[in-house]
Amino acid sequence: MSRDTNITTKTVVIVGGGSAGHVLPALPVADELMKKQWQVHFVGTHSGLEEKLLGGRAITFHSVSAGKLRRYFSWQNFSDVIRILLGIAQAVSLLRKIRPHVIFSKGGFVSFPVVFAGWLLRVPIVAHESDRTPGLANRLVMPFVSTLCSSFADTRFAGFKGRVVNTGTPVREDLLKGDATAGRLFLGAENGLPILLVTGGSLGADALNAIVRKSLPELCASYFVVHVCGPGKAENIVQSGYLELEYVDAGWGDMLAAADIVVSRAGANALFELWALQKLALLVPLSGAASRGDQLANAAYAKTQGLSEVVAEEDLNTESLLRALITLRDNAQQYQQVLAGVTALKASELLLAELENAAI
Repeated sequence: MSRDTNITTKTVVIVGGGSAGHVLPALPVADELMKKQWQVHFVGTHSGLEEKLLGGRAITFHSVSAGKLRRYFSWQNFSDVIRILLGIAQAVSLLRKIRPHVIFSKGGFVSFPVVFAGWLLRVPIVAHESDRTPGLANRLVMPFVSTLCSSFADTRFAGFKGRVVNTGTPVREDLLKGDATAGRLFLGAENGLPILLVTGGSLGADALNAIVRKSLPELCASYFVVHVCGPGKAENIVQSGYLELEYVDAGWGDMLAAADIVVSRAGANALFELWALQKLALLVPLSGAASRGDQLANAAYAKTQGLSEVVAEEDLNTESLLRALITLRDNAQQYQQVLAGVTALKASELLLAELENAAI
């Protein structure tokens, strides 16, 4: 792709979508690029989720068609192939107009059409894998990528012959600057009990929600329970020492700062946030029956490293939940020592350097 060499302002296309996990870690990188006067474009799906998550940043948003790439037979695979081909054509046209110096792929099925189009147009591509094991989307784009960045140091990309860099996962600055006192005031946690923050991710977790609600009498005897249950999943339960929220955006950093223990899924982004904040955490990973097993691998790593407690979803009940929380509290000092020793990679800065080096 030819360009005017007199132009000093650089342009990046960031692509990712389908879930918040493919967007939020890219935002700190976008912020760093904009500080250096880069023009930033973001390509996502037609759903509108990605554009909403940009949060009013001075980023130009575009959408292209994307088909889901399944690991199993489905008649929908045939129609999705058409969507992917359409997405590639749309991406080629878009990239010719934008003329980016580099593409940063954060994963999700929308990444494939854009990465492939970028490869056709000879645009350098840097990709980032959040999980310990590469997802299907990143495995499919690997032949077209010049640099692959990983969150976990022991992640392996079989067959990839390009540059591999361990960068960690970027954590949003507003989370790192959370105010615990402001968080307690916001939550109304005035009873002096430790705060137990339960979150199932952006969409919530039905199995986790059910067990937490069933266990409220026991939990509220020892904790002020903050339950982020997911959009449309509130049950308006009235219980002393219990606060139910469907979703939290503004103030999330303060809430995390205030939390004494966090019960969470085991997505990589959530883990790196909890580790950066040195939070005691109980992980309930999404089961292999409902996923490709990435959260199981992430949780196993956290457990073996002594960073968190883990309870399998199929083993989750009131007894196992309470037992795991007791283990965390009784061994809090040991967990804190391990968490304090976690090397905090400056992920945003490392990814910025890779993008600058790759830019044509």
